[in-house]
Amino acid sequence: MTTAVDGKQLLRERLEGLRQIPTIPAVLTPLLRYLEQPVEKLDVEKITNFLAQDKSLAAQCLQMANSPLFGRWQQVDSLHGAVVSLGLNHVSDIAMSCGLLKMLPGEKTGIDPIVFWEHSLGCALLCRRLARNINLHDPGKAYLAGLLHDLGIIVNLWLLPDEFGEAFEAARSEGIPLHETEQRILGFTHCDSGRLLAERWGFAPDLVEVVAYHHAPQASSQDVALVSLVHIADLLCRTGGLNYGYVEARQVNLSEDAGFTLLVRNSEALRKFDWARLSFELDSYMDEAHRLVRTIYRG
Repeated sequence: MTTAVDGKQLLRERLEGLRQIPTIPAVLTPLLRYLEQPVEKLDVEKITNFLAQDKSLAAQCLQMANSPLFGRWQQVDSLHGAVVSLGLNHVSDIAMSCGLLKMLPGEKTGIDPIVFWEHSLGCALLCRRLARNINLHDPGKAYLAGLLHDLGIIVNLWLLPDEFGEAFEAARSEGIPLHETEQRILGFTHCDSGRLLAERWGFAPDLVEVVAYHHAPQASSQDVALVSLVHIADLLCRTGGLNYGYVEARQVNLSEDAGFTLLVRNSEALRKFDWARLSFELDSYMDEAHRLVRTIYRG
């Protein structure tokens, strides 16, 4: 077992010396920043030019535009046509998803890449749904935060595959949250390692906070509402079937959860939110996540 101090020092040393962690496509950062503007200020041609700078990303967007997943029955044969066909919101979603989906190591790691990304995508979809319904945050930013929240798991798989594998197997066999066994075995969690990589990649401060504190929103100092939103979505996905491939043996009482309390302080609408309906709709989010991940991985 590694102490927290030793574990974090080892993590920093390996992160500094390791160059094998894939980087996000260079075009994604300026593209996503551009897409943060109001829709009326966006130019389809400029978005097309951004995507055209990365052949792999352009090909994946074109593939998705022709997928029945998005209800397209007429062939789209140009990148410009794909952007128009998908719509600006979907372009942002797909660009980020495609850019990150294949970052896990190729060798067997214990955690199934498809299951991992289904959880991340399910969390992203749920964050966007919650943001829209309680008018708490920009739905696009909420989606991105949900997609990226487990970035540290990628780091742990690359830097400490054996130790992380041990932590993952312990969590699965005990039916407890992964970050608890990471802390016990590694001396740090994917929140710690994710924060280091998010800062290295120059993520916005609110996204760094999400990566670092989505299991402890009460410790966040910036945009607590967004961190709490991701915390709740992550919790609902982990206990609702969009988990890491195992079931956590725990009962969830949202009214007693720290993240829920913080959200209620920021949104009066949350007090009247129809959680029963949301639980029913989780099935459709799960289905959409399954289809999208498998289209990108196996399409």
